[in-house]
Amino acid sequence: MSDQPSGKRLWRYGGGGAFLVLALVGGGLMARGAAEREQATIAAENALINVNVVRPQPAQGGKIVLPGTLEAWNRAEISARVSGYVRAWRADIGDTVRAGQTLALLDAPELDQQLAQARADYQTASADRELARISAERWESLLAKDAVSRQERDEKHGQFVSIDARARAAEANVGRLRAMQGFTQLSAPFDGVVTSRSAQLGALVSAGSAGGEPLFTIADVSRLRLHVRVPQTAAHGLAEGIRAQFSLPQQPGEHFEAVLVRTAEAVERRSGTMLVEFLMENRDRRLRPGAYVDVRIPIAGAAGAYQLPASTLILGSKGTRVAVVDGNGRVSLRPVKVGRDQGATIEILAGVTARDRIVLTPPDSLVQGEQVRVVRSNMPKADNAKS
Repeated sequence: MSDQPSGKRLWRYGGGGAFLVLALVGGGLMARGAAEREQATIAAENALINVNVVRPQPAQGGKIVLPGTLEAWNRAEISARVSGYVRAWRADIGDTVRAGQTLALLDAPELDQQLAQARADYQTASADRELARISAERWESLLAKDAVSRQERDEKHGQFVSIDARARAAEANVGRLRAMQGFTQLSAPFDGVVTSRSAQLGALVSAGSAGGEPLFTIADVSRLRLHVRVPQTAAHGLAEGIRAQFSLPQQPGEHFEAVLVRTAEAVERRSGTMLVEFLMENRDRRLRPGAYVDVRIPIAGAAGAYQLPASTLILGSKGTRVAVVDGNGRVSLRPVKVGRDQGATIEILAGVTARDRIVLTPPDSLVQGEQVRVVRSNMPKADNAKS
């Protein structure tokens, strides 16, 4: 009788032990599965690329730095209008001259002889004309008395008209040669400075010689023109009255100001630039024509454009693109239209919106639709202007 309870207890203990073993085994399997799932999640997360993103900012006005050239307000090359020899020169390089001031005198003996002959021809023609006039008047009076025929009167009148025309031509030739003789005195066309002189005493100069060096060059440097070729992408915002600053390489700490007065209103096909002209006063002659300068031109931001750090751009065979991250962390490689290059930032004319998140410094391995992890979102304060 006493053995039966002992068997039941044994059975009960054995069942409890088996349940405990099964519980331990099941718990271990569950813990192992959870650990494997956690490891898989960690591995998947570690496989994601960490990226920083920025948001496009509205494009702001800035400055563009371009090379420019200073030109004199007026510049004239003085060459010989008649052939002759240099008798004297009365101005040298660096001299200030006034309008009409004599620069040089020429001797033109051939021209003097031509003028003397032309005057003699005119005197002969004048004498012939006077005789023809008297004859025409005499035949006119004889016709009134029916002493000559009308045909004879008309012939005399025709002779007078012909001789009168020859006399007028001779007179015009005298005037032409007299005017040419006036060109033996070379004069300054306006107030300015002599910037070159090639005239030498006794040197033979020929009129109208192609490619010949001018005897003098006069430049009006009281005002200067500043010519700059502006790229097409930056030329749209230029207008008269804009003030630009420029400096010379040999004077880096000094800045000058010029005002935009006109533009070419056309883009040069070969270079893709438009010529613009600035004007500045130079009465103290601190600046010299022909000098190269660095010009800083203020440029307005394009309407509807944005700016992004230059490091966001992806350059390749498919054009210029940026990597945009959506709300699920998926990447979309989107083509953009680039505007002005402002150094640290780039103007984007089309392809992005203010709500987009753009990957900063995207890796080369980034592909369309790839899952990424955004670790930081900011907009660096980059200077949008060249200095």
